Amino acid sequence: MIIIRNKIELGSFLQLQRENGLSIGFVPTMGALHEGHISLLTEAKKQADFTVCSIFVNPNQFNDKSDLARYPRTPEKDALMLEKAGCDVLFLPDVEEIYPEEDKRVFDFGKLDKVLDGAHRPGHFNGVAQVVSRLFDIVQPDKAFFGLKDYQQLLIIKALTKQLNLKVIIVPCAILREKDGLAMSSRNMLLNPAEREAAVIIPQLLSEAKSLLKAGKNMGEVKGLLESKLSKNQIYKLDYLELCNASDLSSINSLNKSGESIILIACFVGKIRLIDNLVIN
Repeated sequence: MIIIRNKIELGSFLQLQRENGLSIGFVPTMGALHEGHISLLTEAKKQADFTVCSIFVNPNQFNDKSDLARYPRTPEKDALMLEKAGCDVLFLPDVEEIYPEEDKRVFDFGKLDKVLDGAHRPGHFNGVAQVVSRLFDIVQPDKAFFGLKDYQQLLIIKALTKQLNLKVIIVPCAILREKDGLAMSSRNMLLNPAEREAAVIIPQLLSEAKSLLKAGKNMGEVKGLLESKLSKNQIYKLDYLELCNASDLSSINSLNKSGESIILIACFVGKIRLIDNLVIN
């Protein structure tokens, strides 16, 4: 595996691969890698001839500076994981490499970035769009691979590629979970043992919500029941629990009969905010 820190050097190197007829698969990450990330790389290796993974903790998508400071950084461990998994190139830029000057672009995603995480983390998705568009411009991948755990982000990135008329194909990849059902996340390593044990309630709530909705209850009733369950332990603080159309994240109160529905949750366990979702056919 080659490690490249300079975007011009990376662009020149990848152009040689394209000239040799190789397709480029790209996995952008913020590091603190786990098996969920490696599953994206595995899928990239199946669908592309040459794989690039980036590690860059993007300051523009953190509206909470303490959250940015707290975000886990394990570059040496990450590089070893990627090399073992067969990644061809690790792009490891610093902030000045991605943002040589302030990025003042403001994207318009309509209602898509105003709900759920967009409502609770103002400016977050604009920052995501800024960095992803810059990375796509540098790497110019044929395909880019994103996990379904960050479902709203996935829809934003699809909208971004359409808005900018980019040729990259966005490939959604399944959520990987721990044995107890908790979605794999870099933030999980910030949980202390008691918080980690408590966090398993998040996938359990999604599963319970699905059962209640399929039994005919509406989302208002479901949310009331689950909020009551969470309120019994002060370790939890619910940010949101919503039922939406999977296609556009518009809020609904009962299961969509003509397409997929999705339940999305964001919940603090101690000081650590975790997100998850469950698609219902």
